[in-house]
Amino acid sequence: MKSGFSGVFKIAELRKRIVFTLCIIIIYRLGSHIPISGIDVDALGRLFDQGGVLGFFNLFSGGGLSRFSLFALGILPFINASIMMQLVTIIWPKLKELAQEGESGRKQISQYTRYMAIALATMQGFVMSVGFKSFILPGINFSLFVFYAVTSLVAGAALVMWLSEVLSEKGIGNGASILIFVGIIAQMPFYIKNTYVLVAGGTSIFRVIALVVVFLMMIISIVYVQEAQRKVQVQYAKRLVGRKLYGGQNTYIPLRLIQGGVMPIIFASAVLQFPRMLGQYVNIGAVKTFFDVYYRYDGFFYNMFFCLLIFFFTYFYTAITFNPQELSDNIKKYGGFIMGVRPGKPTVEYLEKIISKLTLVGALFLAMVAIVPVFAANVTNVTSFMGLGGTALLIMVGVATDLVKQIETYVVAHRYEGLL
Repeated sequence: MKSGFSGVFKIAELRKRIVFTLCIIIIYRLGSHIPISGIDVDALGRLFDQGGVLGFFNLFSGGGLSRFSLFALGILPFINASIMMQLVTIIWPKLKELAQEGESGRKQISQYTRYMAIALATMQGFVMSVGFKSFILPGINFSLFVFYAVTSLVAGAALVMWLSEVLSEKGIGNGASILIFVGIIAQMPFYIKNTYVLVAGGTSIFRVIALVVVFLMMIISIVYVQEAQRKVQVQYAKRLVGRKLYGGQNTYIPLRLIQGGVMPIIFASAVLQFPRMLGQYVNIGAVKTFFDVYYRYDGFFYNMFFCLLIFFFTYFYTAITFNPQELSDNIKKYGGFIMGVRPGKPTVEYLEKIISKLTLVGALFLAMVAIVPVFAANVTNVTSFMGLGGTALLIMVGVATDLVKQIETYVVAHRYEGLL
């Protein structure tokens, strides 16, 4: 590994992508520190210091929400729009046909996703601006504040969406995941500071160490599970092409335990935070009671919904990214067959059976990752990391692993070109 990365910056294409990625990250971090005028930022910051679900939502914006910054909405409107569009594409025949038209169809659906993201950002920006009414500075006209605040928030969300797309195209890794990753890293000093305050206030240092050990064990398990795969052996028959004999070798198809990687838990988190964010600013008695008592970050209903959404999106993401019929046809097309399984329908059924088991295990693991940190925080009574949770750990490990793999790919490709 060490020798593999020794010449990273000697590769022109890779160096260009890394520098571009760093530039986008700098722009994103600058935008998250530009506050929209008219809000008492100090008072708002004290509200977010309490952690909980608001702290978790703030985590996804890289601290921008607690500063009511230009990028306060972060990438979540785009993620929510992507989820909705993928669901609608499956349900609505016209969009399904459009998605099957190739590159032009996918571009059109991407454009619809952007429009939906802008609509969601407008709604979220309006609710947020009205909800923060009590933090508006004296002498500021409320109607004027709502107008320019919503305009600024929507413009910021559109810019973040564009940054994520450009980053995916010209940088390293998935743009949306990297921006969330950067936001989580940026909030780490905040969690460390809160932990120090807890210890200084009398919380046992051994409880903090116990929680840190749990987090380290989870990180190790996440790395192990994300790298886990089921190898399906495939035998290719020998073929005579001209005077040369091809094929006859054994190979395998690597099926990952978690096909969607970090995306199912990101989708589940985004959907779960959306009603919580809206409910945070609704003063209706019954609604407020539901969110304050039953829909708490460490509450039963909240975590039950979280697990259900994780299962749904794990299966959903696997269904749209893995096609057993297409894989079976490709194996048959090139003269291959799975050892001990007949080609055609038996191969499809065999692949479906394997992927179904893998998806179940993967979903159970993701649900465990989401719940264990909450349980550990309640047991140790160390709540300073409550906003971090297993979701953030999974995203951090998943994105970091993906970045390492992509850099390795560039390094290996560069070495191969040098041998030609």
